[in-house]
Amino acid sequence: MKQKKIKRIGTVSLLIAAILTIAIFGFSCISGVSPIGWSGGVVANNTLYVGSMEGRLAAINLIDESRQWAEPLKVQSQGGLLACSSALSCGGGTSRVPIYGTPVVSDNLVYMAGYNGKIYAYNTINLAQRWVFPRDTYLSAFVGGLVIDNNKLYVGCADGFVYCLDAVTGDLLGQYQTGDKIWGTPIVAGDTVYIGSFDKSLYALNVTDLAFKWKYTTEGSIIAQPLVKDGIVYVGSLDKYLYAIDAASSELIWKYAGNNWFWTQPVIVNDMLYAGCLDGFIYVLNPATGAVIHIFDEEELAVVSPFAAQPAVDGNYIIFASQVGIVYRIDTATQNITILQTLTGTITGPLMVYDGIIYFQTLDIAMQRIDVATGALLPSIVLVSG
Repeated sequence: MKQKKIKRIGTVSLLIAAILTIAIFGFSCISGVSPIGWSGGVVANNTLYVGSMEGRLAAINLIDESRQWAEPLKVQSQGGLLACSSALSCGGGTSRVPIYGTPVVSDNLVYMAGYNGKIYAYNTINLAQRWVFPRDTYLSAFVGGLVIDNNKLYVGCADGFVYCLDAVTGDLLGQYQTGDKIWGTPIVAGDTVYIGSFDKSLYALNVTDLAFKWKYTTEGSIIAQPLVKDGIVYVGSLDKYLYAIDAASSELIWKYAGNNWFWTQPVIVNDMLYAGCLDGFIYVLNPATGAVIHIFDEEELAVVSPFAAQPAVDGNYIIFASQVGIVYRIDTATQNITILQTLTGTITGPLMVYDGIIYFQTLDIAMQRIDVATGALLPSIVLVSG
């Protein structure tokens, strides 16, 4: 069912404008700026793990919906690291710490990076803390998420460093400094870690010791997580271009211009690349050449609103959510687009599909659930502890 345009929404939401204000002015207290957090969820052994907007790791058993919470994240005692909000006081204490990155799970541990400048490992059974990095101090904020590969954790930090940690002990194994802060989530492909930086460059680093391999410089900061497939690295930049770069040589294969920033990682399904953009369009491109296959624009979208949430894939379906709360399903076999739900409120955090159900967190501190096949809105999962 295709939908006609009703109206156009501004291409940069107040939420993103607030986050960018923090990037420009630093992580000190800024009047009117409220870090919120937009962690996505991950499922392991029928348990959903998510960093809640309360500032703590939550675990939900998807069979009986019983819930557990880790201890709330704490902030630096002298203040100055985090911005002011009604829920997060300046000057430290145990107030809410935003969590932006999605947790990752391996073996019997679940890992999470906090906006307070620490990385945590928890036992998956009872959410008891196993280790924390760094142990005796705080780094700059972690905005991007972690990735795990071969018992190693990789993460970028707002101090501009990429860190590699031992996943079992939390010991630092290596680090590499880029030219500016990092907000994006890295990706590991083969023997290489790929990550973008505010210095406008995409970096390729060795997985063993984070030794420099190459970098490709664009005209804008890179926040989006790269996608690597068939020897090509795809990544969006805040210069409004989506890039395809040869993973071996770092040579540009093609680039495609949108009308605003490419904020999230693209996806490839059935040999077609799909990229949501803050201009409110969804671009379908040939991944080998960058040629346009289709553009979902005002002719097919109910409202032209920024796509800042990471889409999710379920078989031939791709699920996108616009910031104004409209959840779409694209059938990649036919290019038909269907509105599954229209919700009130902003959707910014990543989507996840598990067992035919779409999950994503909203500002009311709850995980929303939508049936992929029918579009039915299922009861939300409240993430407030106590």
